Amino acid sequence: MEVGADMRVVIIGGGLAAATAAEELRERGFDGQIDVVTAETHRPYQRPPLSKGYLLGSEGLDAVYAHPAGWEAEHDVTLHVADPAVRIGDGVVALESGAELGFDRLVLAIGASPRPLDVPGADAAGVRMLRTIDDADGLRADLLGGGRRVVLIGFGWIGLELAAAARELDNDVTIISPDRVPLAKALGDEMGAMFLELHREHGVAFLPERRVTAIEVGEDGSAVAVRAGDESIPADLVIVGIGAELNTALAEEAGLAVDNGVLVDERMNTSVPGILAIGDIANALHPVLGDRIRTEHWATAIATGKIAASTIMGGDATLDGVPYFFTDQYDLGMEFSGYAPLMDDAHLVIRGDRAGREFIAFWVAAGRVVAGMNVNVWDVNEQVQRLIRDRVEIDETQLADPSVPLEEL
Repeated sequence: MEVGADMRVVIIGGGLAAATAAEELRERGFDGQIDVVTAETHRPYQRPPLSKGYLLGSEGLDAVYAHPAGWEAEHDVTLHVADPAVRIGDGVVALESGAELGFDRLVLAIGASPRPLDVPGADAAGVRMLRTIDDADGLRADLLGGGRRVVLIGFGWIGLELAAAARELDNDVTIISPDRVPLAKALGDEMGAMFLELHREHGVAFLPERRVTAIEVGEDGSAVAVRAGDESIPADLVIVGIGAELNTALAEEAGLAVDNGVLVDERMNTSVPGILAIGDIANALHPVLGDRIRTEHWATAIATGKIAASTIMGGDATLDGVPYFFTDQYDLGMEFSGYAPLMDDAHLVIRGDRAGREFIAFWVAAGRVVAGMNVNVWDVNEQVQRLIRDRVEIDETQLADPSVPLEEL
């Protein structure tokens, strides 16, 4: 179908990927109708600040919302808030309210939901997860003022960021996980151990290689402790951060091919013509990697949203960038770029001061950098990404030597 004013694009999702797709369509001159459908009561927003500045109170909602107030109206984007999509038919999206939206192109940006803890007592008051603005507001109310015993279940990024925020707000924090080292699946044992050291220095207690078997509940229905094996850890607040489950049910019911997310090509097209998928749920062909990759990060939301808009407008943009994400914990800031599927066969090369946590870590496989992480070293991400993207053959001695400019490698 020719792109024009009589064309309608429906975007399902209330996150950064959905917001980016709508914005990019207007930037590219699309003058047809755009509808954005979200189950939440909020207009589209980004999630990284929820576990960082917004939770701490150092950033307000203006840092969370993807666009300033009134942007949708100014750009003729129709928002359908608190009205989730419940069915995709032949060219029609049905909403919970009973409304039906016809579409010429449909973009799925429906993301993921926190994985629930499946143990007795997990539904007690005082057991929280973080995904939405409302979740963050509830957590902040719980943590402000300090002095609370917080038990956090999970060794991943969200768990460690929440642990840092809870400590900065002067709460006691214990983290429990069946894993031995935090972030080992993402970064390996050595870099995971660095984050373990960081949190221990800030007073976080770790209980590794423990499985939570129950949440103990008091007479008022609130969580009072977490049971891990034979041990009971007292808790005023329990935070669950054990990963996410993809929201693919709508796509599966619509007949889209799904396997660890919605399968899409490098231009975000799904197996059904006219339907695209972006953000967390998109398991995309990556032309540089030569394989599929699915990444649940901020940069991917932006990249895939832009590519989907390009595809709808007849452009040729593809998902050829290097995956990227960042974290801030206490006084440690980090940026990571790289291809996770290639890291299993790689070894680490450290450039800088590992003990002082001012360094760049490179994952090297077959003489080439496949991933890099700069820790408290700034303005180097572009060079790190170039080494990865261009598959530069490197001399590891020079790579590890801070006196050799990255630009010369």
